[in-house]
Amino acid sequence: MTRILFLDQSGKPGGAELCLVDIAKPYRDNCLVGLFADGTFKQLLEKQHIPVQVLATKAIEVRKESSLAQGLGSVKQLLPLINRVATLSRDYDLIYANTQKALVVGAIASFLSRRPLVYHLHDILSLDHFSATNRRIAVTLANRAALVIANSQASQDAFIAAGGRKDIVEFVYNGFDLALYQQPATDLKQQLGIDKDRFLVGHFSRLSPWKGQHILLEALTSCPENVTALLVGEALFGEQDYVQQLHAQVTELKLENRVKFLGFRDDVNSLMAACNLVTHTSTVAEPFGRVIVEAMLCGTPVVATQAGGAQELIESGKTGWLVTPGDAMDLAAAINNCIAQPEQSAKMAQAANLQAIQRFDVAAINKQIAQLLSKLVKT
Repeated sequence: MTRILFLDQSGKPGGAELCLVDIAKPYRDNCLVGLFADGTFKQLLEKQHIPVQVLATKAIEVRKESSLAQGLGSVKQLLPLINRVATLSRDYDLIYANTQKALVVGAIASFLSRRPLVYHLHDILSLDHFSATNRRIAVTLANRAALVIANSQASQDAFIAAGGRKDIVEFVYNGFDLALYQQPATDLKQQLGIDKDRFLVGHFSRLSPWKGQHILLEALTSCPENVTALLVGEALFGEQDYVQQLHAQVTELKLENRVKFLGFRDDVNSLMAACNLVTHTSTVAEPFGRVIVEAMLCGTPVVATQAGGAQELIESGKTGWLVTPGDAMDLAAAINNCIAQPEQSAKMAQAANLQAIQRFDVAAINKQIAQLLSKLVKT
């Protein structure tokens, strides 16, 4: 089996990291996941018996919006990490960079060790998400890879539009372990201290301005009083100010009894199944929309913003609703429509569930990826 050195910058599990867990599982006897930060993601990998090492001692202080000067300032900091990765990679057949910072390190280490580089693109490489400098760096380095795996057609199109090579990029959707979404129902409303007659609207993502939790809060003011929102997730990447803004918005809109901040949870599937509706409210194009597929697999109706990868997952009016990004009134109308038409909503959720099972089974997705990787390794 192909021996793989996976690289990821995060210490905390986000969508890209959860995807990596599923990809690495079949290679657990022939791989190593190298992380650039310690944290709960390491523990998650260990729980799945996937070999993991934390390779960096200090956090890399470059973000998607960083300037050229900030980027250049981090190069000296990266040199020990690059050398370590280059040395490690000589025991593997290829380097698999799962995030943008991992791409920077992996690309240089790949050159030094003469190992093929694979870049799994979990981002829309647009100026909505990246500074011009960081986008240019990402595309330049990705173009040196043997393979770029984009997580949606939207991500692939944005990569090519930004100057990415058409001949090295393939799009493969995220895979999901279907068994994890076939759990018996539990009475989470009671556990959360929520009246059983409440209509639960769930929002599952990190708390970040572009994820649009503030849009959901605004939409609640145009929904019936019995609609309660569950915000599941925490702030990452220094976005704590946004959390404070959300709490202030709840107070300003007098929603204290209709919004619950649940923070990070490890029972997301059960929470989704307990919700009457799951909302995805990103204000700009989402690369894929993992939460959307999870809601479908849980059998819960879902509404998402009409941009990026979400448009590839939902057929509006048949498997869910698509609404205008940033438009609270449009979102409120979709929520109210779901409340008013419970039978139609249930039929849409059932159709979405069947479609998700057919399209996103992790076994089929991993087979696609394995076939792509096998072409890169010399026999």
